Amino acid sequence: MTWGADQLALQQSTREFVRREIEPHLQDWEEAGEIPRALHLSAARAGLLGVSFPEEVGGQGGSLLDSVALQEAFFEAGGSSGLAAGLFTGGIALPHMAAHGSAEQIESFVRPTLAGQKIGSLAVTEPGGGSDVAGITTTAVRDGDSYVVNGAKTFITSGVRADFVTTAVRTGESGHAGISLLVVERGTPGFTVDRGLAKMGWHCSDTAELSFVDARVPATNLVGEENSGFYLIAEQFVVERIALAVHAYGIAARSLALTAAYCRERRTFGKPLIARQVVQHKLVEMHRQIEAARVYTRHVAARHVAGEGVVAEACLAKQTAVEACDHVVDEAVQLHGGTGYMHGTEVERHYRDSRILGIGGGATEVLTDLSARLLGYTP
Repeated sequence: MTWGADQLALQQSTREFVRREIEPHLQDWEEAGEIPRALHLSAARAGLLGVSFPEEVGGQGGSLLDSVALQEAFFEAGGSSGLAAGLFTGGIALPHMAAHGSAEQIESFVRPTLAGQKIGSLAVTEPGGGSDVAGITTTAVRDGDSYVVNGAKTFITSGVRADFVTTAVRTGESGHAGISLLVVERGTPGFTVDRGLAKMGWHCSDTAELSFVDARVPATNLVGEENSGFYLIAEQFVVERIALAVHAYGIAARSLALTAAYCRERRTFGKPLIARQVVQHKLVEMHRQIEAARVYTRHVAARHVAGEGVVAEACLAKQTAVEACDHVVDEAVQLHGGTGYMHGTEVERHYRDSRILGIGGGATEVLTDLSARLLGYTP
């Protein structure tokens, strides 16, 4: 599939935004360990934060395909995977409210976040819990007009800066049927950001451990029906996994472009690196794997937008893109030689950032098990 005129225009404006507002500052933000709040306002003014959200909740009314087009251009122009994770956290914090939330939640959380005025995060993962969403142990017990929340969350993207956290809590029986989503706001007594977490990659994207000790949250902050949380989370799995696939082939494509340019400039033994057949073959293989991942991911995204069930295919698209990315960023560092190993070199950043992509949004092994069941390859 190819992009239409509106999507091409969106890509052009996205490239211009990244080159103007992000690329000159990205290494400084990597060193600082966070993204400035002002960037959210700038991105909102540029029409980038709400591309795939309905106009009636403050978005631009596009589809997942528009979001894919935006992300491809974002990475092509030099945006990092970590920067995208931190800047577009609303993409995982808001969809449940946009689709099932109350009018009050739309006005209090969705619109301000899409306008860049607030930052939201999604808290599902727990210490020792990993990808086991059905095993959530953080509890929320109804007490009059409030829920009293106790528990802990970890690896929460944008959790340090977040004004609110869309939190998976247990309100009912064990297993997936007893989970709800509850919006917990910064400043709620008993809700604490315990610490920011230092990571291998995604340095500019703050990541937090959160704790809840008798945190009293208004019952009006319940998203959708009580005990429907697992299904609300699952509704967004396809979109999240496609987004991570775009992260993967997006930074891979950027790494290939940087490497091809470096191989033209770098001379060894009297010749540019690109004059050597072994280098040419490496670049071709990098290109092949990126294109295969890109075409497959776009195809799955288009099927999802058309209303088809593509849960297994989204898992496979993510795995295909992640494996392509792993290969490409490794070769990019290798072909850059010692330069590629230096901290602050862009391919070194992509190499580090890529490692989380096979873990986040469902580890590859967990998603392969799920795909086996969905595709009928189990007893």
